[in-house]
Amino acid sequence: MIPKLTRRSFLKKGSKTLASAMLVPAFFTAATQNAFAVPNHGPGMPGTSFDHFGVDEKIIRSVLAKGLSRGASYCDLYFEHRVSNFIMLEDQSVNQAYSSVDLGVGIRVLKGDQTGFSFTEDLSPKAMKQAAATAAGIADTTKKTAPDPLYFQASPNYYRIETPWETVKIHEKIPVLTNLNQKVHSLDRRILKSSVMFRDASSHILMVDSLGRVTCDHRPMAMIRVSCVASDKGKTEQNHAGLSGRNGMALFTENALDKLAKQVVRRTCDLFEAVPAAGGQMEVVLAPGHSGILLHEAIGHGLEADFNRKKTSVFSEKMGQKVARDFVTIVDGGTRPHARGSLNVDDEGNAVEETVLVENGRLESYLHDRISAAHYKVAPTGNGRRQSFRHPVMPRMRNTYMLPGPHKPGEIIQSVKKGLYAETFSNGQVLIGAGDFTFFVKSGALIENGRITRPIKDVNVIGNGPKVLEDIVMVADDLKFHHGGGTCGKNGQWVPVSMGLPTVKVSAMTVGGIQG
Repeated sequence: MIPKLTRRSFLKKGSKTLASAMLVPAFFTAATQNAFAVPNHGPGMPGTSFDHFGVDEKIIRSVLAKGLSRGASYCDLYFEHRVSNFIMLEDQSVNQAYSSVDLGVGIRVLKGDQTGFSFTEDLSPKAMKQAAATAAGIADTTKKTAPDPLYFQASPNYYRIETPWETVKIHEKIPVLTNLNQKVHSLDRRILKSSVMFRDASSHILMVDSLGRVTCDHRPMAMIRVSCVASDKGKTEQNHAGLSGRNGMALFTENALDKLAKQVVRRTCDLFEAVPAAGGQMEVVLAPGHSGILLHEAIGHGLEADFNRKKTSVFSEKMGQKVARDFVTIVDGGTRPHARGSLNVDDEGNAVEETVLVENGRLESYLHDRISAAHYKVAPTGNGRRQSFRHPVMPRMRNTYMLPGPHKPGEIIQSVKKGLYAETFSNGQVLIGAGDFTFFVKSGALIENGRITRPIKDVNVIGNGPKVLEDIVMVADDLKFHHGGGTCGKNGQWVPVSMGLPTVKVSAMTVGGIQG
């Protein structure tokens, strides 16, 4: 349990055919191949990163100059080399495994709030200049601006790891999968089968812009997901659980695997006792952790600045206004160590921070990238993100959470005579502009006379994000982060995120169940 904190103190505080070795494009030299070995696997240094991508300052400046050649005010280059591995264990044996490599550069040109964008997988100077000329087409004057001299911008390291993924061999990973699989089967005789998916990735990033700023990052990612099928008295149920973060093999401790196995077995076997819930308006208690997805989807997207700049978000006219009770404070941060959504720098090279969106119930900030920050005349918040070098930047969430409140979890449960306790969600749909949403409750229970009683199934919750924010009447002091592997979609792009929530009581939501 997390004690009550002030906002200020809290914020300070891819089988036999598997290839697990890192694959490097043929034109890379041996020295370049070794460039991934950045000391401590932190953000890195510019010389090492330049060597890694086979470029130098002269090449960089010539590509930037081409991007600025038609009168644009700004140009940036986003180099990325990503190596990922995937393993799937089913029926107690590995039946899928592969590695993938991605390499290229995205080139963005800005003229005001207009964006020209192009990318290439060919890192030869000629190909990069051609891509830059394409992006430069957004501008249409003969005025030329020279890029500024280059300088290195250092950044902190929020996901330092001891053993980088590119040095971990396949025979070191498979025991993690088999161990977790055995734990699941040992916990309950009703388990018929289970599957375990394992994915790891290392991304080396180099960002350079026409203002001269050079930024480097090395981003690890690890994820394991387990699902199981159980049978009892002719009924079959299934569920899943996961664990993910910007971490190495150290993420998968024996204790972590024990918790994951118990979690998936409990969630699955609880469904044998589950009953449908009555439909209609009722009080809903959101469990700590995973239910933060509702905060992310129904509220967080509406606070991304591009939607507000275009006046498509319900929050676009509410800056500085009360949108929740005094004990509601919502933060989107990028600095939480090893969290899935954390970043050393965002995908524009901006410093990240813990951005307070709603403070004591009042809307204080949107989530900004470079374009929206210029529009609103504020500093970027470190929320400029992209799926890969093939995609342009947009304002995106990182780790979105609500700070602990003044209530106790037991106090919240005891205050509910008849309601719903929602633990995990799936299959959510959200209209981002209006904030209307529907979510399927994958794991949850009834609350009857102040007690959590029977598990429920086949239940949806339906509501409106801003209205739910207004209807939060109690917030507990038990903030919990969900580390199950969240991935957020927006405009066809997917980025890793995390979320957190204390126990929260919403005074009224529409529950879609059986007719009462």
